[in-house]
Amino acid sequence: MPIIEVTLAEGRTPAQLRALIHALTDAAHRALDAPVSAVRVILRETPRTHFAAGDVTLAERKQAT
Repeated sequence: MPIIEVTLAEGRTPAQLRALIHALTDAAHRALDAPVSAVRVILRETPRTHFAAGDVTLAERKQAT
């Protein structure tokens, strides 16, 4: 049973998240020959104030632009 865990900054629409789940499930099914019903996808959305790269949060980066 493949388990795919993804952490991403919050802010995507439910439709975008659903599309991601579908694409990841399909990729695991094709690459591993895993039954679709056995693929597990866990999405973790992190607030943009808690997601940083290069000592700058995504929220700070958005404010700067």
